[in-house]
Amino acid sequence: MRFRGLPAAGCVLLCGIALLGSACSDNAPLAHTCSATDRQFIDTAQMSMTGLGLTSDQFQEGMSTPKDVASAASLAARNVKATQPSDYSLRRIQTLMGAMFSEYARAMTAEAKHKDAGPHIQRSYGLANFAHDVLVQAEPGLKARGCDVSPLL
Repeated sequence: MRFRGLPAAGCVLLCGIALLGSACSDNAPLAHTCSATDRQFIDTAQMSMTGLGLTSDQFQEGMSTPKDVASAASLAARNVKATQPSDYSLRRIQTLMGAMFSEYARAMTAEAKHKDAGPHIQRSYGLANFAHDVLVQAEPGLKARGCDVSPLL
């Protein structure tokens, strides 16, 4: 049996792998966008952070319960996850913020049940720090396109 096409198939496969590798390379910079859905995400994220911050402040002052804060955090997570940013950095932020709000909701639910909220709070803050780092890196490119993410920093 002769395999005449095997060397040619091997070359095609190697070229395909090389092209795929260069297309997926992290070295290739992606261009930022500032679409209407990107602006909607920024506004939604800002409102979610503000609303949760107010409810958390009320909790600290004794005017709301951990259950109230958990509900506000769950709502913030749903609102952020419901948006559809087109910018690659904002999609990363969306995922991080959704997880951050969800972890904060879990922490406050644990607090309401008089359980240890610490691990959830730590994860929430870790996600917030990572989201902040991504935003700091993306801010100049997004601003150049017309999207101001400074309210989220």
